[in-house]
Amino acid sequence: MTTALAIGQPTDRVDGRHKVTGGAQYSADLLLTGMAYAVLVGAGVPSGRVTGIDSAEALQADGVLTVLTHENLPKIAGQPPLIPSLAGMPAPGQTFFPFQDEVVHYTGQPVAMVVADTWERAQHAAALVRVSYQETPSVTTLDQARDEAYEPEAVFGGFVPGRSTRGDVAAGLAKADVRIDAVFSYAANNHNPIEPSATTAAWDGDQLTLHDATQGVAATQLTVAALLGLTPSKVRVISHYVGGSFGCKAMIWAHPALAALAAREVGRPVKLSLTREQMFTSVGHREEQEQRLTLGADKEGRLTALRHHKLSPTSHFDDWAEPSLGVASQFYACDNYEGVYRLIRAHTMTPTFMRAPGEASGMFALESTMDDLAHELGIDPIELRLRNFTDTDPTTGNPWSSSGLKECYQRGAERFGWHRRNPEPRSHRDGHLLIGYGMAGAGYPGYGPSNPQRARARLYSDGTAVVQAATPEFGTGVATVMTQVAADALGLPVERCRFEGGDTMLPTIAAAVGSSGAGMISAAVHTAATNLRRQLVAQAVADAQSPLHGADPDAVTVRDGRMILRDAPDTGETYVELLHRNFLPDAEAVGAWSPSPESTRYGKMTFGAQFAEVAVDPGLGLARVRRMVGAFAPGRVLNPKTARSQLMGGMLWGLGQALLEANYMDPRRGRWVASSLGDYLVPVNADAPEVEVELVDVTDEIINPLGVKGVGEVGQVGAAAAIANAVHHATGRRVRKLPITLEDLL
Repeated sequence: MTTALAIGQPTDRVDGRHKVTGGAQYSADLLLTGMAYAVLVGAGVPSGRVTGIDSAEALQADGVLTVLTHENLPKIAGQPPLIPSLAGMPAPGQTFFPFQDEVVHYTGQPVAMVVADTWERAQHAAALVRVSYQETPSVTTLDQARDEAYEPEAVFGGFVPGRSTRGDVAAGLAKADVRIDAVFSYAANNHNPIEPSATTAAWDGDQLTLHDATQGVAATQLTVAALLGLTPSKVRVISHYVGGSFGCKAMIWAHPALAALAAREVGRPVKLSLTREQMFTSVGHREEQEQRLTLGADKEGRLTALRHHKLSPTSHFDDWAEPSLGVASQFYACDNYEGVYRLIRAHTMTPTFMRAPGEASGMFALESTMDDLAHELGIDPIELRLRNFTDTDPTTGNPWSSSGLKECYQRGAERFGWHRRNPEPRSHRDGHLLIGYGMAGAGYPGYGPSNPQRARARLYSDGTAVVQAATPEFGTGVATVMTQVAADALGLPVERCRFEGGDTMLPTIAAAVGSSGAGMISAAVHTAATNLRRQLVAQAVADAQSPLHGADPDAVTVRDGRMILRDAPDTGETYVELLHRNFLPDAEAVGAWSPSPESTRYGKMTFGAQFAEVAVDPGLGLARVRRMVGAFAPGRVLNPKTARSQLMGGMLWGLGQALLEANYMDPRRGRWVASSLGDYLVPVNADAPEVEVELVDVTDEIINPLGVKGVGEVGQVGAAAAIANAVHHATGRRVRKLPITLEDLL
């Protein structure tokens, strides 16, 4: 009997039954003996000082244990720097921590915390806390402070320079036959995963345990340890199941440390769960932004210059902007480029990651402008992109570790039926509806961790195996695909393997953000399981009682848990037989992986092409997406079922970004206009069109041992641009803002 490869099979999710039957326990579900509940009180003004907090009525309410403010809550030990969680270090969401003084920096900033014996009592008492302020003038929108914009040295936690150039943009624009200069505006977006953020904190002496809804338990551990002045070994973080994240649970916000401080104050476990409304003011957001893109090209459509500037608000304490200029600067061959970030200081919390952070907004501007260029020159949009195709990363000159972009264009176009498109706008109709076809390229950079990623593999004497790594399951299917990776590395059927994660007691893995999870976790799991297989094979060939005694270990393979000679498959023995004979209940090995120095000589990008068909009612201005097709080249696909699910989810989020999702600051009050799912629009089933996903196989021997690039982000990157380009094809009207609304099309 042979063991078929598990990698590449559309394996059902191993956690699916737990989730649909209610067996999966999330951080807010946890019940501990004697547990208390904390509720935050947010500032009611965007700028000023707290002049008084009257908590007397709240303290007299039934079940209230304490009311904590800047006046009585112990101060933090220190504030770690703002470093994106992909770095494998402490990852605070912002370099401001509340309750340190009376200054108010933004509406919703925590200014008091009520702790009671039930959540309902804590909620009631929180409403009884009276806070008075001395309010000062605030800035919350771009239009309020354009003249005060500045150019930062770096953004995105210092990872991205504030200005990037190559060649001579002025000269490139001067020699261009065609120039397009366009300004794009973007509404702010807020995170709305199914599960709001929540943390339960419990102390046992000086040992702290946190049950936290997080994408990275190590990120929570390191951040809270730094804030509280603890060694990381004194902080254990558990997060087995996470109900969605999309960036808001990648960085670590104030609530985990506040829960720990509250638990220490009252001497019992404390659960702190954010309300849906608090999710709009407590875990960052995708910032309002404006991008100006100037493009020059010759008569054949080949780019001669690209200038891309971005303006956006950040907080008073961090230079943060999502890296909108990154992929847009790398996607096409163009010798002359200038990218500049400009920021204004606003009374807001620090913005943060949101799915395809920067890539989706930057590529919307670039791909919309490329569509304008194609229309002006009378060149098919796909042909124009092929004329500007590059085999190398223009920012470094290094070759891509793998591409597949041309194949994505071809196969996506075939599946979509692009050949049926008449290039003339308003040329397709279905009754009174205007029909449009649009497409866009998509790309997402290949981020990697800066520290070793670790995993452990253990084989039991009953022939089953477990692989362990600290990463939580936050909806991507990591437990399923890592089971498949382990099965192949050990030579076992997938049903004999399982995955354990979501606990800092397990081998350390950085937060699975930026589409890095599948690649780095699979590399660590593959390395650990391979080390265990080699260890057992070495033990067998050294064992005088083994049929494999004296054999060359390299000549031994494993099928269905049986070690055999590759050229003599009847000669061998099972793992179980080896362990039983040596009186071993189990065997284990660890594995660690870091990107090789060789990989720095390559550009790393996941590429794709996206297509959309829209129908626009010219009388109502209503645009509906009828079909979406995406073709993507994510390297080796571990599980096509979970990969397609991730890509489809990203494409549908791109639909929401294109037509629905928006939030705005009321400049008079410094508050978000939308603060619940009753006001903030997201796509629902009625909005979802037919979505097709094509996976293009490419081999990548550079990026990690299994050649896995990841699919979590790239599905959204080109979706909004493809829809906007389809709207232009349908109506002849170019809309350079997100989202596209009824008013834009009337």
